[in-house]
Amino acid sequence: MKKGIYQNIENTILSLETVKISVDRQLVLQSLINFIQEKNDANKIININFICTHNSRRSHLTQIWAQTIAAYFNVKNVVCYSGGTEATAMFPKVVETLKKAGFEIEEISIGTNPIYAVKYDDNSHPIIGFSKKYDAEFNPKKEFAAIMTCSQADGGCPYIIGAEKRIAITYDDPKLFDGKENQSEKYEERSLQIATEMCYVFSKIKNVN
Repeated sequence: MKKGIYQNIENTILSLETVKISVDRQLVLQSLINFIQEKNDANKIININFICTHNSRRSHLTQIWAQTIAAYFNVKNVVCYSGGTEATAMFPKVVETLKKAGFEIEEISIGTNPIYAVKYDDNSHPIIGFSKKYDAEFNPKKEFAAIMTCSQADGGCPYIIGAEKRIAITYDDPKLFDGKENQSEKYEERSLQIATEMCYVFSKIKNVN
């Protein structure tokens, strides 16, 4: 396990109950496990682009948790990205939810689409979070896995240019609870679901190099 990860994040990871992931859901996640393992065995860069409609909620949560948990399990050469079928902004409640989980987040550019530096320890390069289209210059152009995190983006993007593999791992949208009393609870619930599944994925990777 990675040393130096922020204690609150490590505590969260240690509390995740991967054994409760259903067999059906495990089968959905297996395609991502296979992609990562094949790249890892070949000692290649593991580029993963998490894609949803607006690149505002679920795609950011999966990008950030996947990058963090890959580091936690010492899976090398993992670079996680996110994108949307259109660009909007990272939703503030996502930032708030990640801060509550223990991430250090600095807003490094303000405006209608702020740019955030997200850190899970003091020595690793921060994860850069902002909303962008999945094929933006910031994102990989080839040899990546496109992970469709919402059914709308999955149905609306029949073809992702440059993707080596396309996998639908969809999540319910916490946006449905915006403005409601249980909004914070539902965002945390979705964040923990995503963290649990990314923990399951990276815990299965065998480091042979």
